[in-house]
Amino acid sequence: MGSSTEKTEVDAPGGGPESAAVPAQGPAPAEAAVPARGGAQPPVALSPSRASDFMQCPLLYRFRVIDKLPEKPSAAATRGTVVHAVLERLFDAPAGERTAGEARALVPVEWEKLLAKRPELAALFPDDVDGARLGQWLAEAEGLVDRWFTLEDPTRLEPADRELYVETVLDSGLRLRGFIDRVDVAPTGEVRLVDYKTGKAPRPQFAEGALFQMKFYALVMWRLRGVVPRRLQLVYLGSGEVVTYDPGEADLRAVERKLLALWEAIRLATETGDWRPRPTKLCGWCDHQAHCPEFGGTPPVYPLPVVGGGGSD
Repeated sequence: MGSSTEKTEVDAPGGGPESAAVPAQGPAPAEAAVPARGGAQPPVALSPSRASDFMQCPLLYRFRVIDKLPEKPSAAATRGTVVHAVLERLFDAPAGERTAGEARALVPVEWEKLLAKRPELAALFPDDVDGARLGQWLAEAEGLVDRWFTLEDPTRLEPADRELYVETVLDSGLRLRGFIDRVDVAPTGEVRLVDYKTGKAPRPQFAEGALFQMKFYALVMWRLRGVVPRRLQLVYLGSGEVVTYDPGEADLRAVERKLLALWEAIRLATETGDWRPRPTKLCGWCDHQAHCPEFGGTPPVYPLPVVGGGGSD
């Protein structure tokens, strides 16, 4: 995708749990016969974000997962990260203290925490001597947090999990992983998966992309716990809308088939080095135009061994 995700996902090889090996069966890429350049590794798992990247543009997937090209921080994506952190941390407080005022007060706190971890984010506000631009940006984040209180009542919620890391290996050998913003479990045992979006709800004809992410998580939870989540819920803070979907086993089996086909395409591209760009309107937001043939650029030298005849890179 052309823009950054709102929260960090461990979905690229080379660090943390993402570098764990995938079982040899199924569609997992073959091990490199010779050492790769620069420590690059074949993809080992899928997250919703990286699956969406490949569906949008295989070359973008390569740039992010294999080449690990740097991307400029985005004010919108960083604001989303801060808002997500606020909505997670708010539930640390007793129910009666989960007020809009307390949530707004967490915004600058979570921004300072993030800035301490990622000092490069200060570049989002260059020459902001009087702090006006940062102040406006924080106010926008506070506005998104305020809107959440019009959509849900945190005093009546006790999430079972927040920012839950989930990972499973399908029977095929494909490893799926990601973070779920919130998991609610009813007294009857029914499970609801909730995801916060700081943008606006898409038009109905484009809603399937966001639901794909939630169905991905539902599939992982089903495989992990043996129960199909009762409801998937997307909370759009930018437009003040809540979108829900109640999945069934047939939905999740269809998602699994789609992911297996997607992973096979990734495996083939990994082995041949043939990562085709797929131009769309989102290209205008992409950080990698200098390396993209569609903009007259040249991709970096492919860092993995090529099997067979080789690809276009």
